[in-house]
Amino acid sequence: MNAPFRASACACLLLAAACPAAAQEAPEPSSIDACVAIESDAQRLACYDAAMHRDAPFVAEESPANPVFPDEPGPRVADAGSHRSLLDSRWELSPESKLGTFNMRAYQPIYIMPVFATSNVNELPSSPNPNNTVTIPEQLDSIEMKFQLSFKTKVWQGVFGEYGDIWATYTQSSRWQLYNSEVSRPFRETNYEPEGMLVFNTNYKLLGWDGRLLGIGINHQSNGRSDPYSRSWNRIIGAIGFERDGWTLMLRPWWRFNEAARNDNNPDIEDYVGRGEVQVVRVTDTHQFSLLLRHSLRGGDRSRGSLRYTWSFPISRSLRGYAEIFTGYGESLIDYNHRATYLGVGLSLLDWY
Repeated sequence: MNAPFRASACACLLLAAACPAAAQEAPEPSSIDACVAIESDAQRLACYDAAMHRDAPFVAEESPANPVFPDEPGPRVADAGSHRSLLDSRWELSPESKLGTFNMRAYQPIYIMPVFATSNVNELPSSPNPNNTVTIPEQLDSIEMKFQLSFKTKVWQGVFGEYGDIWATYTQSSRWQLYNSEVSRPFRETNYEPEGMLVFNTNYKLLGWDGRLLGIGINHQSNGRSDPYSRSWNRIIGAIGFERDGWTLMLRPWWRFNEAARNDNNPDIEDYVGRGEVQVVRVTDTHQFSLLLRHSLRGGDRSRGSLRYTWSFPISRSLRGYAEIFTGYGESLIDYNHRATYLGVGLSLLDWY
């Protein structure tokens, strides 16, 4: 395997360089609808002020002495996102939603699960490559902690005139044997996943769904470990996004870059983790549900895949609960060809949409 953190480090440096730019100046939207998607409270308020041409933040409160009339000209903050596009809120697809470059945004969910339990501990990770097959069993607990960080930033807006944006993304998920004091509570597995994506806005109808997004990206995923635990692969991933009335559907087929046999940590990973995925996200006023399906797109003994179901729900005004069920192959890279069922419960900081 190449230097384990090379691609991840590049993504981190790129995103780190974006932070000062995002903090120094507020986005300049052409519509108030663009402000809804901003995660930072300060930047979102500044965005509203800029869109409404106000020098200082001010939101009128309705009272007998100060009535707010529904027919007043100009947009109202409370109604800005009531009918917004879910994909538009995350990817700035329409011209009215563009916020420029180097604004830090959410990508995949950010969560922490103090309880992440499995039905089948993988104490002997294996691979067709003998250099990546463990021969001494690990002493692992069936209950551990799992957490994930994920963010993105737009690095180039309008690649082809008014069309096409390039995004840099980074996702990191860790599985920590926090309760395993017998082996000094190690991090069992951490997966690093930087990605670069070219994303286009689309506008068409298909079977009652609105086609909103078309993209293509280059993805690297590795666990940063040495043999025999090393796992990694590189892919070209397509993305097709649809939505309708609080539902989002994403289709993501991929093609793997082949490696020399002696350097391939996981030569058959596509027959387990899959050759593509389908994700359905349902967003209500207070709850969010997600179903992710992956499959090898092969029959017979090579017909394998996985299912991941997540539920995010309110606990208090600014805190959300998070639950996850995973069953199948490839919950992490080290377990790419290991079948198991996982159940996790914890807290969510940012969800899909």
